[in-house]
Amino acid sequence: MIYILPILGVLISFLFVFIAKPQKNESFKLLLAFSGAFLLALTIFEMLPEVYSTIDSKSIGVFIMLGILFQIFLEFFSKGAEHGHVHISKESQNFPWLLFISLCIHSLLEGLPIGTNDTIIYGILIHKIPIAIILSIFLLGSNLKPVQAGLFMVLFAIMTPLGTYLAHTIDLLSTYGVYLNALVIGVFLHISTVILFESSEGHKFNLRKLLVIILGITIAYFL
Repeated sequence: MIYILPILGVLISFLFVFIAKPQKNESFKLLLAFSGAFLLALTIFEMLPEVYSTIDSKSIGVFIMLGILFQIFLEFFSKGAEHGHVHISKESQNFPWLLFISLCIHSLLEGLPIGTNDTIIYGILIHKIPIAIILSIFLLGSNLKPVQAGLFMVLFAIMTPLGTYLAHTIDLLSTYGVYLNALVIGVFLHISTVILFESSEGHKFNLRKLLVIILGITIAYFL
């Protein structure tokens, strides 16, 4: 299931957009806020204690910070697609290679900790669904052919299971798994906090978003 769920989450989201042709609205913002809170909570409740219980060292903190910096670097190319923003011209007929490569690297990293922490698969899945929907809306609304958009999403979908498979089969990745997990924690911390900050537009109080965020944290706690 750890290999199948991320693929199904992305492909079903793409098919949903292809058939239903939804538009971004307040519901998507609430879904994003829930996914950000859920991912952040799982990272804090599950992944952080795990890496620090393995190695009680400042080096873990260094790798967490490197993960944050690396995700910021990736977003220069993805334009923030990992947290629900795609700022690339829809008129372009060229395949968005920079967006594709940066998202694939991000998804590959997401798969690395799944082998040592099965619970995080739910956080990744809940994170991927709204991102896949927003990305599908953008790709299908651009000048790209539907086949190209579909190929983009299929390749994007398989990168997370590929990361999990590599973490299981390559000894070097297993040996330094705790440091790679710390790197991924930094990636998750950056993405989830950006989603939560952006969900409170103009720092205005929004009861529905607050309740959705509390719900995401609560569910993550009891998993």
